[in-house]
Amino acid sequence: MALKLEPGAKLVVATHNPGKARELAAILDNRFELVTAGELGLGEPEETEATFEGNALLKARAAAKASGLIALADDSGLSVSALDGAPGIYSARWGGPEKDFKGAMDKVRQRLEEAGAEDYSAWFTCALAVAWPDGPAVVVEGRVDGALVFPGRGERGHGYDPIFVADGHDITFGEMDPDAKDQISHRARAFAKLKAALL
Repeated sequence: MALKLEPGAKLVVATHNPGKARELAAILDNRFELVTAGELGLGEPEETEATFEGNALLKARAAAKASGLIALADDSGLSVSALDGAPGIYSARWGGPEKDFKGAMDKVRQRLEEAGAEDYSAWFTCALAVAWPDGPAVVVEGRVDGALVFPGRGERGHGYDPIFVADGHDITFGEMDPDAKDQISHRARAFAKLKAALL
C-alpha cells in the first residue's frame, strides 16, 4: 500500500528544539497539527547511527513508538570539506550540552586554522524520516552546498546558519529572510522529496 500523509493529521515532531519545530511547520505549509516530543515529555534517544538518515529514522521510530502518533524526525548538520566532513552527524554535539552554537562555530574556525585550510567549502545535509507507529517508514535526504565565512553574520536561523553562505548567494543563512532560506535550504530540499513521496 502507498504511504500517505493526510492534511490535518496530527504528527509528533521528534525534537526538543522549538526553532526547528517552527521551521518544520513553515516548510510543511502548516498543513498538519504538530506537537513536539518535548511537549509530550518524550525522551531523546541516543543517536547511535553513523549517518544522518540512520539517526533520523532512529528518532522517528522512537517517537512513533512512544506516542502512538505518526512521527517526523530530522537529523541535519554541517560538513566541512577541509575537516573530512566534520562536524557532520556530530554538529549538535559540538555545541555541547548547552547547545552553544557560538562555541561550535568558533571550534570550526579554530580547526580550520589549525589545519591551515584554504578550502572553506562546506555543505548542510538534512535527512527526514516519517515513521508510523505500526512500523512503516520513509527516509529522504537533501543537501545544500556553499562556503563558510568568519566572523559569522546575522541573527536569524539557528545552529551554524551565521557562518554558511549557500552557493549562488552572498549573504549567510543567518542574514537571510526565513522564507527565502526555506526555498533553498537542505531541509527544504529534503521536504520536496518527502512531499513527492507522501503528499
